[in-house]
Amino acid sequence: MTFACLLALGTPALAETTVPGDPHAGDPVGIVADPCPVHPRPGDEAAWKMWNLHMLTRDFGQLCRYAADDRALAGTKVRAVFMGDSITDNWINLDPQMFTAGIVDRGISGQTTAQMLVRFRADVIALKPQAVHIMAGTNDVAGNTGAATMETVLGNIQSMAELARAHGIRVIIGSVPPAGAFPWSPGKQPAPQIAAMNRWLADYARRNGFIFVDYHSAMAQADGAMKPGLSTDGVHPTAEGYAIMRPLAMQAIDTALKDTK
Repeated sequence: MTFACLLALGTPALAETTVPGDPHAGDPVGIVADPCPVHPRPGDEAAWKMWNLHMLTRDFGQLCRYAADDRALAGTKVRAVFMGDSITDNWINLDPQMFTAGIVDRGISGQTTAQMLVRFRADVIALKPQAVHIMAGTNDVAGNTGAATMETVLGNIQSMAELARAHGIRVIIGSVPPAGAFPWSPGKQPAPQIAAMNRWLADYARRNGFIFVDYHSAMAQADGAMKPGLSTDGVHPTAEGYAIMRPLAMQAIDTALKDTK
């Protein structure tokens, strides 16, 4: 049975909700042809909270974010896709020239590794890139989608890398960038966990013949926090921070693709 036939079997039932004032109450649920209705951008904190609840329960991986952009790339040669969270999402805004000549940004602010794994097929594999750059883990440490074990978080990154390899995509793993604290998740002391994750990721990349990019060492102080001037809030890089990251990323792409045309 084809995908078209399967879609025809789906009924675009309307969602039911008990949350007063939910602007997403009429969104389609189930298996439908177009699961991505357009809503106005949230205008206040309450609206953002409602939007975030909707994302976590109706579009956990945020597959709708890049759906149109992914379709527009059909038939285009893609050298590398950057999969990540806000650090990747913001990169194109502060360094747009980085994402030219077949390099594609697919970062989504706030995402954890579980969310990235959900959308990995649509936002990476379907684009048939020569390489993928995976930089993830910050929001898992911050607890954006709840609690998880270190093994689960690292396993999500491992799953993405192994899916890419199975599809002939070269794998580049970026270290988790340094952070001494999270403004949106006070009370966390992320530096030790980030250091442990990076040790594991570096060893995993070495054992599997993947490229590892050590942004952390280039940007961290001795205590694991971001060096002054390289971030806006101790987590998200400034233009100066991305200026350090860019040559490291480009060198990794060149190394990963050195034997390809």
